[in-house]
Amino acid sequence: MAFLKKTPSITVAELADKFIEKPVIVDVRERFEYASGHIEGSQNVPLTKLKAFDFQERVYIICHSGARSKIATQYLYRRGYDVINVKGGLMKWNSVVPSRKV
Repeated sequence: MAFLKKTPSITVAELADKFIEKPVIVDVRERFEYASGHIEGSQNVPLTKLKAFDFQERVYIICHSGARSKIATQYLYRRGYDVINVKGGLMKWNSVVPSRKV
């Protein structure tokens, strides 16, 4: 059944390993949250503005804790986008990838 498909996801450590490839990272937090700190090079498309999402390449979706990014990933994945959820979000990123703190 299609609605039971697992959300494509990776860990923050796996995302850090992909930095050599210059991944496209979209942060789905609200603008004021993004302004308070984000992964360098990421783009901000708040969850509430996903209808404006228009990426053709693989995109890694992140938020604060992983909850909103999972919702965004499921929504976009069902619409045919090549998206991957980053489990644990920026909270996990800051504890696991200290050399790339936000």
